[in-house]
Amino acid sequence: MSSDTMKAIRIHRYGPPESLVYEDVPIPQPGPGQVLIRNEAAGINFADIEQRRNNYPFQPPLPHLLGAEFAGTVQEVGAGASTVAKGDRAFGFLSGAEPAAYAQYVVAAADAVYPLPREIGYAESTALLVQGVTAHLLLRDGVRLAPGETVLILAAAGGLGSMAVQLAKLRGARQVIGAASTPAKRQLVVNLGADVCIDYTRPQWSAEVMEATDGRGVDAALVNVGGEAFTQSIASLAPFGRLSAYGGADKTSPVIDFDAEFAAGRLFGNQTLGFFSIYPYLSGDRREIASVVAELAEYVVNGRLKVELGAQLPLSQAAAAHRLIEDRHSTGKCVLLPWAEQQP
Repeated sequence: MSSDTMKAIRIHRYGPPESLVYEDVPIPQPGPGQVLIRNEAAGINFADIEQRRNNYPFQPPLPHLLGAEFAGTVQEVGAGASTVAKGDRAFGFLSGAEPAAYAQYVVAAADAVYPLPREIGYAESTALLVQGVTAHLLLRDGVRLAPGETVLILAAAGGLGSMAVQLAKLRGARQVIGAASTPAKRQLVVNLGADVCIDYTRPQWSAEVMEATDGRGVDAALVNVGGEAFTQSIASLAPFGRLSAYGGADKTSPVIDFDAEFAAGRLFGNQTLGFFSIYPYLSGDRREIASVVAELAEYVVNGRLKVELGAQLPLSQAAAAHRLIEDRHSTGKCVLLPWAEQQP
């Protein structure tokens, strides 16, 4: 690598994890209102995998870098960027239309960069970004979880789910019911504070949710899958319950059998099914996102929120990291370390 190039992960064609290419690319330069970050940790999200597969709503022209989340130190400050200074510890995320975080240096708009407290490591900070912010907003705005209510969280051992379990408790949930696929994952979810964690790979698992809630069901449900799991989530709702579907980890179509719902009496429950995305927040005033990020960071510093870190791999092993997530062998937040190969 020369002084004007850096190591990065790009895709030149869409396809499997092997489509990720570890190569030299020019170091980006900050323009007006932008900053250059020496990137110490690149968070991985399922959206990255979907971009690699050409399944994401935003697909920049090939070849392009991947990755939205970064954490490191400010190296250069462009004209007019007055909110940060060289040497600051910072973290942030880019939109899906401009991925560039699987790299040793990242350029970002100054208003998309947030101060990183010294008590929080670079790798763990990435969990507070796309997944942490989405979990917070899902609970606050997606299902409007109120103190004293019950909530069901699918994929509760993952990066977003592990955040949502803890944030639901911080919002005053009376009962948090997690759902995960293996005994180890379910134990992790309970350790994070869930009152119950069930196996959502079993048939008719909504009966276990009903049993855990004394036959009433949950007031809110966070759901990232389609198919039968979506149907079972609906069957887990209480009267006036709210379900919010998010993400695209499972492309199976949601199944709503209206005859079955009618026969079960659930069409009379005044339940609400909705869809949630973080993108409307990104296109508005970024100060709201900054406020959420600061709140999450304060929770971590004060010990009220635990970041569950998963695999931390060198940038060159991005394909292996993607495969871990795709094969559902990961828990918590998976992170790439852009400078690992250069460390003794």
